[in-house]
Amino acid sequence: MAVKTILTEPNKLLRQVSKPVEKVTKNEQILMDDMLDTMYAANGIGLAAIQIGVPKRIIVMDLSKDPKKKEPRYFVNPVIKNKNLEKATYEEGCLSVPNQFAEIDRPKQCDVEYLDYNGKKQLLKADGLLATCIQHEMDHLEGILFIDYLSKLKRSMIAKKLSKLKSNTAIL
Repeated sequence: MAVKTILTEPNKLLRQVSKPVEKVTKNEQILMDDMLDTMYAANGIGLAAIQIGVPKRIIVMDLSKDPKKKEPRYFVNPVIKNKNLEKATYEEGCLSVPNQFAEIDRPKQCDVEYLDYNGKKQLLKADGLLATCIQHEMDHLEGILFIDYLSKLKRSMIAKKLSKLKSNTAIL
């Protein structure tokens, strides 16, 4: 498998709405394997295909704490069927928004319908960190980043930092 380059904000591709997957084929499975390798290499817990420049509605996640016991999850064409009105607050970060963190309120629980790694339809009742992570990654499929939930001032401060970081690394 391969570790891909993760796109970072600002990047127009990250703001693109991803397209549904017609059918889970070997190509999608290879993509999901590459996404997992990329996510693990970056010490992340979730990754959407658009973050590596592929505008498909695919997400991978692994919330296991033990690096020796990996528990990868695959979500193709995920759809949230039900969101709890009660909110939970987690400090979120994002591989596409490096070294920036903020507390974000999201529904505490949600039900997600999706296709798994083999293209089989699944329904997951998610809560806590899993629910937050799914909603965060599904936002990527709509071209939304967690910083979009912040005040205009906080968002512009982060955008300036990221632009400066990008221009500094471009010089190297």
